[in-house]
Amino acid sequence: MKKSEQIILDQSSAPEIGAGERAAASANPLVSATAAALAGEAVLPGDKSISHRALMFGALAVGETHIHGLLEGGDVLATAGALREYGVELDCQGPGKWRVWGVGVGGFAEPARVLDLGNAGTAVRLLMGIAAGHAFTSYFSGDDSLLSRPMKRVAEPLRRMGAKITARSACRLPLALTGSNDLLPIEYTLPVASAQVKSAVLLAGLAAPGETSIIEPAPSRDHSERMLRHFGADVRVEEEASGGRRITLAGQPELRAADLSVPADISSAAFPLGAALIVPGSNVLLKNVGINPLRSGLLDCVAEMGGKVELLEARELSGEPAADIAVSASELRAIDVPAARVPSMIDEYPILAILAAYAHGESRLRGLGELRHKESDRFAAIVEGLTACGVRVAADGDDILIDGAGGPPPGGAQIESRLDHRIAMAFLVLGMASQGSITIDDGAPIATSFPGFVELMNNLGGNINNV
Repeated sequence: MKKSEQIILDQSSAPEIGAGERAAASANPLVSATAAALAGEAVLPGDKSISHRALMFGALAVGETHIHGLLEGGDVLATAGALREYGVELDCQGPGKWRVWGVGVGGFAEPARVLDLGNAGTAVRLLMGIAAGHAFTSYFSGDDSLLSRPMKRVAEPLRRMGAKITARSACRLPLALTGSNDLLPIEYTLPVASAQVKSAVLLAGLAAPGETSIIEPAPSRDHSERMLRHFGADVRVEEEASGGRRITLAGQPELRAADLSVPADISSAAFPLGAALIVPGSNVLLKNVGINPLRSGLLDCVAEMGGKVELLEARELSGEPAADIAVSASELRAIDVPAARVPSMIDEYPILAILAAYAHGESRLRGLGELRHKESDRFAAIVEGLTACGVRVAADGDDILIDGAGGPPPGGAQIESRLDHRIAMAFLVLGMASQGSITIDDGAPIATSFPGFVELMNNLGGNINNV
């Protein structure tokens, strides 16, 4: 590892503005060109999934919760704004340092206005679960991307529990949810493994008497289960013979305030990690990254591709496993990724597709139908973007086949990011290691999950600039 100054992002300047104002901001096209060898240490933004939950569970607890390492991207700030509308007092006391005065389970106040969650799909789905346990109406809206995303999979179990939900066709936002003080506990089998749907049901279950159980067909990220225990809830997890899991929550607990440290987001770390693998001569150390085994599918894929990645100083932060990750440039080989891995790396497929485009041989990424329902149709965005960059790629049902170039792909393309932060970052990484520079139409959405992304990548040795 080359010695260099540690790169730490100061998120204190992240604007705490309305999601609608963020969506209306002008586009910010960026161009990424061939990079020199990447080197240095980087401290990355806090985990987005954990940050959303830290604010929400702190709000549902009784007492004062202190959070360290909170992601201050647009999505999490949208959650903070919504909680304020629900009468929760919370403030920022420095970069990544937040204090929340909890109001207890069932203690939210009726919001006076529509809750604009911007691009934050996780925030909407989890807040719907909380709102289901309150006997008033909440109105949810968001930006153009979020308005296009269906909420039916969350609405169905919440309706069974007693919430009333009115939405546009295909159960899309804007959406009105009227909760109840008399929610019913349910046993619910998820048709598709989804941490967001599971978490929404668990959050509604906090307000219901008795036990609420969710059966998931395959293990999905378990941040909610871990955090519920951290705040004092009774949560049991049992393995099912089918390979799935049953999660059972005892309802109507009194959650207790508990301080939290948020590890760096592995979904954000995936981008400098991927860049270090494909930019020749690179050696990078990513500090304090969450390595939850139900989130680390990308690390398994990289190991199978022959990537040089090492976990150092494994430890635990507030119930979440974390480690430093050392990454070096590597010769990558093609991979056949099973569909069973999707729940553990659903957000990392854009960067995995970039690695496959650089690798030797044909990779098959299986079972990616869920990618059609993310911030954008990521399935189509990956196929169309790689095609534009001169990579041989094909869709086969829900699989993507990528014929790797065995080195730098042609590049030289302009990519439509579709207001999707992960698509934008993935193709900026490809531009660092392709023969021709790659331009994305809009880098503004990157701030939803990774404020300071361009600065961090350029400090490591990247070559990303405004058009």
